[in-house]
Amino acid sequence: MKEDNYKFQWEDIGDLELGRPNLGNTTHLSVYRLMQYTMRSVLNKELGGIKTSELFFQAGFVAGEEFCKKLLNGNLKFFDFVAQLQKTLKDLNMGILRVEKSDLEKMNFVLTVAEDLDCSGLPITDETVCDYDEGFIAGIFKQYSGLDFDVKEIDCWSTGDRVCRFTINLKDGN
Repeated sequence: MKEDNYKFQWEDIGDLELGRPNLGNTTHLSVYRLMQYTMRSVLNKELGGIKTSELFFQAGFVAGEEFCKKLLNGNLKFFDFVAQLQKTLKDLNMGILRVEKSDLEKMNFVLTVAEDLDCSGLPITDETVCDYDEGFIAGIFKQYSGLDFDVKEIDCWSTGDRVCRFTINLKDGN
């Protein structure tokens, strides 16, 4: 993986049953956050906060596309697809997704995620921190629809809210 041309594919996750016959495929959330926030700290120091946020978004985007390809049925009608996404996120303990607003004609949405992996329970810093989630949602929507979306977190646990709220708007030029 030190190759300059490495590109993630779902198989890179490996065979979890084979590799972890005793511990299984789960771990404590603090271990996930330990990896995420130490990575963010190092990247922030090396590249600055704006570039770090961009990279987390890009990584989330790749993850969202692959997640959609591997775990979701992209042939479903929109609300059936969203119901499947809600169930999958909950089943994997990633978060509880709700649709607050949807305009299929304009392709604009507002989603919330409660008990989010990345930020639920964090101290209040007055900054949104879910750049990876923005990318993840954008990647899922891109893979599902073939269209590009602007995804922006507008509320976050770290800004004092108790859910992450995202606006999802069709990018101009689609």
